[in-house]
Amino acid sequence: MTDIEIARNTKLKDIKKIAKKLKYKGDIILYGNYKAKLPIKYGKKHGKLILVTAINPTKYGIGKTTVAIGLADALNMIGKKTCLALREPSLGPVFGIKGGATGGGYSQIAPMEDINLHFNGDFHAITSANNLLCSLIDNHIFQGNELNIDPEKILFHRCLDLNDRAMREVTVAQGKGNGIERKDQFTITAASEIMAIMCLAKDFEDLKTRLGNISVALNKDGKIVYARDLKTQESMAILLKDALMPNLVQTLNHTPAIVHLGPFANIAHGCNSIIATKMALSYADYVVTEAGFGADLGAEKFFDVKCRVANLKPNAVVIVATIKALKLHGGVADNELDKENIDAVKKGMENLLAHIDTIYNKFHLPPVVTLNKYSSDTKDEIDTVINELDKIDIKCIINDVWGNGGDGAIDLAKEVVKVCTWNNDSFKFIYDTESMIKTKIKKVAVNVYGAKGVKYSEQAEETIKRLNKLHLNKLPIVIAKTQYSLSDDAKLINRPKGFYLNVRDLEVKTGAGFIVVLAGKMLLMPGLSKTPNAINMQIDNNYKIEGLF
Repeated sequence: MTDIEIARNTKLKDIKKIAKKLKYKGDIILYGNYKAKLPIKYGKKHGKLILVTAINPTKYGIGKTTVAIGLADALNMIGKKTCLALREPSLGPVFGIKGGATGGGYSQIAPMEDINLHFNGDFHAITSANNLLCSLIDNHIFQGNELNIDPEKILFHRCLDLNDRAMREVTVAQGKGNGIERKDQFTITAASEIMAIMCLAKDFEDLKTRLGNISVALNKDGKIVYARDLKTQESMAILLKDALMPNLVQTLNHTPAIVHLGPFANIAHGCNSIIATKMALSYADYVVTEAGFGADLGAEKFFDVKCRVANLKPNAVVIVATIKALKLHGGVADNELDKENIDAVKKGMENLLAHIDTIYNKFHLPPVVTLNKYSSDTKDEIDTVINELDKIDIKCIINDVWGNGGDGAIDLAKEVVKVCTWNNDSFKFIYDTESMIKTKIKKVAVNVYGAKGVKYSEQAEETIKRLNKLHLNKLPIVIAKTQYSLSDDAKLINRPKGFYLNVRDLEVKTGAGFIVVLAGKMLLMPGLSKTPNAINMQIDNNYKIEGLF
């Protein structure tokens, strides 16, 4: 059966029973029988935090969310009270090439259609709040520009939760009487500053403070104009009040799943909300979460940004690999990945070893490697991975959560429990936020990506000078780069050596509290492929959807 057929053929429990299983103490807000909002209320537990990350993936992903879901089910099966804390899907990949983000096979969260499409309105609220601020900026300029905003120095841009390359560069206020015509751009909602603010806010009051701290523009004297100067934070918070509450759903095996915000670690910080993670930790003994794409992207930002802001200290890190991804890094073409190729697996192991090195030697956390099994994997290929990791005393655990759900990750769950007993006091960040901007970028580039150094464009140099002059250089960094390579060049697969990270420009997000570093050709608004998933989807007169995966 397809993912959607498996989900439809599974009897879900009433969401009130899932909340009771979690022992959540508040009154939930129902969105039908199987979804709910959880008003922000914390329990008394102090659960152990498990991060699921991965190697650099294929264009179809690597099954990281699927493994996280199966692992949580397996932990519950061996008697450990466990809750998931996952990110919400964006409509961009749903209608693009990668599909939804609710797992797969017998390792899914449900109801999968609802979660993948408009999930409780969170992304719409963020899009609306973002674009409300944009409209108020342009209206302020039109109505006399009391704050003396320079129309050529607008720092905050519109957003949309779809892949749409035509919106990367636009002209607004065209036509007589519509304001000052100027160039603008759209960012996909997942990479917007409002999304990051929602993910990093500690409570509603902190949310409003962060909204007010957004840098919207420079005035004609070169000074920052903040959203609070436009008195916009209250109206934006009104639109976001419900979206700030995490969502409760369940796995197909009825494990509680708190799903809230935060996809896209290639162009955003790629983690679910601090509120959702901390709520899960307060109600469960074990919390399984994940961060987008490979350890070079999602995991680095999870540690250096989210854990720093939230004062979190992970207990274990699961690194997901697949035979297909290893063969891809070993030089095999996309259309040949189903064929056995032992030499390519051995060669592609370098990518996995790079991510192990990052977790163990750079962040000083215990890694657990798991091979996410596909039907095309051969015994010799699997044995090759196990034997290669044996050489460095790293255990590789095979999982088959897609085919067997939690039953396919029992061995993985037992190993994770064992690792969670280790002392995690050795955990450390890659950089000190007090360091200069270039120092922070170089530390990530060299220590995590394996770069020889960093090269800056003239525009990047000018932006860094401006940020230093404005005293905005003491913030964490979020590097936006391709997910397919450790470098900023998607074609440099496996574990490239001797390359430089190419920094094109930087953007400061004073509300979110970090600096976005644009590396290589990475754009904040993705485009669609020649045959996007959207053209293969159908819905009948009974609203039954086909083609969603």
